Amino acid sequence: MGSRRGPLKSAVPSNVVSPVRRCSRTACGRPAVATLTYVYADSTAVLGPLATYAEPHCYDLCAEHSERLTAPRGWEVVRLLDSSAPARPSGDDLEALANAVREAARPQGRAAEAGGARTADPREVAPRRGHLRVLRSPDN
Repeated sequence: MGSRRGPLKSAVPSNVVSPVRRCSRTACGRPAVATLTYVYADSTAVLGPLATYAEPHCYDLCAEHSERLTAPRGWEVVRLLDSSAPARPSGDDLEALANAVREAARPQGRAAEAGGARTADPREVAPRRGHLRVLRSPDN
């Protein structure tokens, strides 16, 4: 015969446990943003993005403690990049932006000479400047 007992109820009310993981450092209550793992065989401390779940041999650190992290003498610290973090603009991105601004600032006569003969799009609201253009809404 099967058991008629229902699921076990927790002795601790659920509102006591916080869904936000906190820094593992003593007396630090800030939210964790990174996970520290030690690889003893390689004498390496690996600091990466916050792990999806807490593990017993890993340490969650807040932003301040993860930035100030140092390893014991003879150990190496490996900092893994967080792929969800916004990427910083590269030199190529900034150069492309500068070129687009220069192109948009050209007088109309010189822009037409540089771009060759183009047919005007009937949906365009303003004359085309560089590679950017303003279009009418399809509802209009």
